[in-house]
Amino acid sequence: MFTGIVQAVGRIASRENRGSDARIAIDAGALDLADVALGDSIAVAGVCLTVVAIDGARWIADVSAETLRLTTLGSLAVGDAVNLEKALRLADRLGGHLVSGHVDGVGRVVRIEDDGGSQRWTLRVPAPLARYIAVKGSICVDGTSLTVNAVEADTFGVTLIPHTLAVTTFGARKAADAVNIEVDLMARYAERLFAQGSSGDKA
Repeated sequence: MFTGIVQAVGRIASRENRGSDARIAIDAGALDLADVALGDSIAVAGVCLTVVAIDGARWIADVSAETLRLTTLGSLAVGDAVNLEKALRLADRLGGHLVSGHVDGVGRVVRIEDDGGSQRWTLRVPAPLARYIAVKGSICVDGTSLTVNAVEADTFGVTLIPHTLAVTTFGARKAADAVNIEVDLMARYAERLFAQGSSGDKA
């Protein structure tokens, strides 16, 4: 599990395609790897990956064909910047919201507008995900926990403050860019419970 609070921006150092899978090496940037062990999880642009090797300030992960197909990791190239977060520990502060690192779909940046020192973003998500997004709810975009401030059909809006723009990859993003989307876990559980309750009522 993660919190959606990005700890560092890393870069893709190398990519080796292995059939339909890939092995990537990531320069960790300011992410401290001192307490990272083989088998640990690190979120890369919101995607939970397993550390299979550590080489100084770099760490290595294997990425399955499904993950490459269903997330933006499939289009990553050497040199691309990615948001990084180590897995949540039980004693850590939950500064964002509970994030699994299991991406639900790929969205697109529709529009970026300046709002003082901040930016207002509008993003479009695959239609089946829209029902999980609510005003004042939480959403994870490229591994970053954000608060939804507008919803219309299959689009939603968020505000990015200067700090978020400075410490994540968002500062270099532009309209039409693809982003990984993970909806709030609570929304999925609520839908499941409601569906089971409705089925039970009809039985």
